[in-house]
Amino acid sequence: MTDALFHLPGGPFTLRPALAGDVAAIVGLLADDHLRAAEESTEDLAPYLAAFTAIDTSPDHHLVVVVDPAGGVVATQQLSLLPGLARAGSTRLQVEAVRVSSGLRGNGLGSAMIEWAVEFGRTHGCRLVQLTSDESRIDAHRFYERLGFAPTHLGFKLHL
Repeated sequence: MTDALFHLPGGPFTLRPALAGDVAAIVGLLADDHLRAAEESTEDLAPYLAAFTAIDTSPDHHLVVVVDPAGGVVATQQLSLLPGLARAGSTRLQVEAVRVSSGLRGNGLGSAMIEWAVEFGRTHGCRLVQLTSDESRIDAHRFYERLGFAPTHLGFKLHL
């Protein structure tokens, strides 16, 4: 995976593969979310580091971060390549845990990240890019629709 450079206000920003040393900052981005704040904590990084290792050692899962000019992690997303039999054996790109630092929302960084992810999917032979968004995130829904995504399915989850 090659790094990407985004020339945006407050930048330039560099998208690169996440490193173990980025995990605390990534968890901070995940926790800075009113819907998930109660589920995330930087107090015990052990489960996050174990998950990072599982992602980092898999050829089909990619965790990326975006760093600002000072090297601080300001955004993240996880990409998973999902081979399948449906759609004539096509591979899907699943985009998860997209987070942009609250102070940078609206500067185009989220759009640049998603556009980069779509191109990543193309270069890896994907025929479909999919993601989910909490029903209450109306602004996020508009954001994804502006980027060409369509709300085609209703998702279901079972918490274990």
